Amino acid sequence: MNIFTLNIKEIKLFYLKMHIDSANWKILQLLQRNARMSVSAIGREVGITSPAVAERIRKMEDAGVLMGYKAEISHIESGHQLKAIITLRAFMGRLKPFLEKVHDFSEVLNCYRITGNENIFMEVVLFDQFHLEEFIDKLITYGETKTHIVLSTVIENAPIRTRSVDRKR
Repeated sequence: MNIFTLNIKEIKLFYLKMHIDSANWKILQLLQRNARMSVSAIGREVGITSPAVAERIRKMEDAGVLMGYKAEISHIESGHQLKAIITLRAFMGRLKPFLEKVHDFSEVLNCYRITGNENIFMEVVLFDQFHLEEFIDKLITYGETKTHIVLSTVIENAPIRTRSVDRKR
């Protein structure tokens, strides 16, 4: 990338992606803890004005650092009694069809293409063991599966932090 060919907006976005200062990190940490926190409450916590917080948030959204906001839903309270991690080792010629089809599986919360013996790592929620069996029956047309039932959650949705923040808490 030649910096001299970038327009002003691209330069600002490039700089923001390369440099997230301590105030931006504080804003990001607060939003990760509670995405519904008001701009004025964030400003009080960070020690800057509400308009400055709103501008920083907008710039981080524009730069793709802050990608969105979402609600967390309990899989148990929504009727999904099982949470599982399923890995898939795709059969020859079946990975691409799987990657196209996986978007249609409502059970899948997260799906990652990974390195190693398996090609796919999925986090899924299911109503019960019968639903799990039906889901695995769909998957085995694409490859070999390994299923791991989640017994409890140790860490979930941990915030992304700057290197200077101690991760041991």
